[in-house]
Amino acid sequence: MSKLVLEALQKKFGAAILATHSEFGDDTAVVEPSRWREVALYLRDDPKLDFDMFVDLTAVDYLGQRDQRFEVVCHLHSFGRGHRIRIKARVGDEEGDGATVPSLVPVWKGANWFERECFDMFGVAFEGHPDLRRILLYPEFVGHPLRKDYPADKCQPLVPFREGYEKVAPFGADEGMSFGRQTHDFARTGDDLEPGADS
Repeated sequence: MSKLVLEALQKKFGAAILATHSEFGDDTAVVEPSRWREVALYLRDDPKLDFDMFVDLTAVDYLGQRDQRFEVVCHLHSFGRGHRIRIKARVGDEEGDGATVPSLVPVWKGANWFERECFDMFGVAFEGHPDLRRILLYPEFVGHPLRKDYPADKCQPLVPFREGYEKVAPFGADEGMSFGRQTHDFARTGDDLEPGADS
């Protein structure tokens, strides 16, 4: 059934559907980024398609493999029709600059936090998003940690420690990124230790 959706998209949008494929039961359309929201509206509003459920959205980083570095990926489902589809948009240059696509929040409100996470982790911007800011990391964080060129050993506690806590590890033993903690030699205070532990 989803293959019929791909045919409907090609008929409606022509050259704006850059590619389609069906692999492992997943039917996919690659969409011209400028038509991203328009395609989403059509998928939602056409009664023959009736994609009433936004499932998720993320990005994939193809660093060094493609001229357009990122692929924004969105999965949709129709409860009434029982079919699903994946739409993709390729954005950004080889460095990741210009990675922008229209927001789907006006189409499905559920896209809000997914787009914010994609912005936070990959640096993909969503035009028309009502509140595009970081959602997992603090505002002072520099970079986007799910990009393939983000150094895995980078630790950046850019927020100043509170007075008197300058030499205290920013995370507890069971918190944060373990590989980041290994690069620091912070002293632990007695307040941070389990009762009965040595200070």
